[in-house]
Amino acid sequence: MLKVVGRKVLTDFADRHADVRSQIEAWFWEAEEANWRAPQDIKDRYSSASFFSGNRVVFNLKGKKYRLLTRVSYDQQIVLVVKLGTHAEYSTWDL
Repeated sequence: MLKVVGRKVLTDFADRHADVRSQIEAWFWEAEEANWRAPQDIKDRYSSASFFSGNRVVFNLKGKKYRLLTRVSYDQQIVLVVKLGTHAEYSTWDL
């Protein structure tokens, strides 16, 4: 099982964007139960996830309305929530 670090980022965002709250909660609980050992494990469950250098993974929420940026340590089984934003905000992130 993975440890998700940064839950406050998720809850704060859900407080501001109630329309995505259920998807944020579902992603959190699925991630906590997951056993991601390689990017393919994520891709098998989240086909629209995008992968970047440094083990960064972007998940789409509510279609592509919101984006969740994470950093995954496959060896240590930790997912760090880096930030969560709207599609417009995502387009300004330096990935």
